[in-house]
Amino acid sequence: MYKNNIFEGNSSYSSIYKPILANNFENQGESSDLCSMMFTPEHLTRFNGLATPFFYYDLSLLQKTIEAAAKQASRHGFHIHYALKANANREILQPIVAAGFGADCVSGNEVLRALETGFAPEKIVFAGVGKSDKEIKTALEKDIFCFNVESVEELQVIEGLAAQIGKTATVALRVNPLVEAHTHQYITTGTAENKFGIPPRDFDTLLQLLPALSHIRVIGLHTHIGSQICNMDNFKNTCLKFNEIRRWFEQHDLHFTDLNIGGGLGVDYQHPDDNPIPDFQNYFDTINRYLERTPQQQVHFELGRSIVAQCGSLITRVLYTKQGENKRFAIVDAGMTELIRPALYQAYHKIQALKAPQVAALIYDVVGPICESSDFFGKDVALPMLQRGDLLAIRTAGAYGEVMSSNYNLREKAPAIYMPAL
Repeated sequence: MYKNNIFEGNSSYSSIYKPILANNFENQGESSDLCSMMFTPEHLTRFNGLATPFFYYDLSLLQKTIEAAAKQASRHGFHIHYALKANANREILQPIVAAGFGADCVSGNEVLRALETGFAPEKIVFAGVGKSDKEIKTALEKDIFCFNVESVEELQVIEGLAAQIGKTATVALRVNPLVEAHTHQYITTGTAENKFGIPPRDFDTLLQLLPALSHIRVIGLHTHIGSQICNMDNFKNTCLKFNEIRRWFEQHDLHFTDLNIGGGLGVDYQHPDDNPIPDFQNYFDTINRYLERTPQQQVHFELGRSIVAQCGSLITRVLYTKQGENKRFAIVDAGMTELIRPALYQAYHKIQALKAPQVAALIYDVVGPICESSDFFGKDVALPMLQRGDLLAIRTAGAYGEVMSSNYNLREKAPAIYMPAL
């Protein structure tokens, strides 16, 4: 019987980094106008001639980020699978494919997009707690590398579908390590309250079932505790729990060739120009230090936000300004239909005025046009005096921005603009 007590006890989480994900929108601070790092006067000239809102992507920054991640991963022989859920634009995926990364997909259509863009089938992993029969069949027919299986019942379903079409499915068991990620509750995935992963209580049942599954080949063990994690202690604790789970399975004669530690590395939403590229070296070094494995075992990662977040901004135009009883509002033409993270996660995004610097600053609530009170990008934001037609950049929108946009209120989808193609 698996001993649950290895998950007990309180871990100490030291504050290595200042938290990036703000829990509120208060006191955003003064905007650094026309920041020299991402935007230049030439950008402003070009932007003024374009209809807003639109997403702007700096492909040169994306390339530098990809190279930084690849360099640090290669030092340890690690494999990166890019998480398409962060941003699935073909123009974003192309340089990621060119770098030799694999793909982490959470839907059948993401699997197809990965293949269409050039990801090799043998580098595609398919995760997700609710894979449909159609999606599973698609992935089986395309001979992808691995399914990350999230429940005993899913394993049985994959066995049945694989038998129908004469395939053998390679799978990794996604286990829930019961580790707190200390991030927003909606992007935490590794605790007892989360829907993700196989809980320890099902491990014995799983072992009893596996010998009867002739169309399943278990190659890996997988976990993922959440997203936007900036404290390396969380990854350390994940590795320590993961090691114990792996050892338990090996003691019960289930061995793995592949270990997948997931992703979750956060980015600096507050200071995108100071820290445009995450500290991949510290991240991979932490995993290398605490993850136990043999020289033959391959280690995989599923990174999304850390690769693409900083290269993207949402560019929007001021429609109106107005003074309320207690608040001054800047009403812009982008809304939660373009970037839902502030409404959904209470997430902070730096808001920057794309105009000549001014000494005087006013305090605004920056809000969108959608008929929802949750439709705002920031509260109490210090910006220069705004007027109709001024452009604002909502930064760090390359991940979970355009890909989560919608047509609510029958709004048109905002287009994407890429540099250097701009």
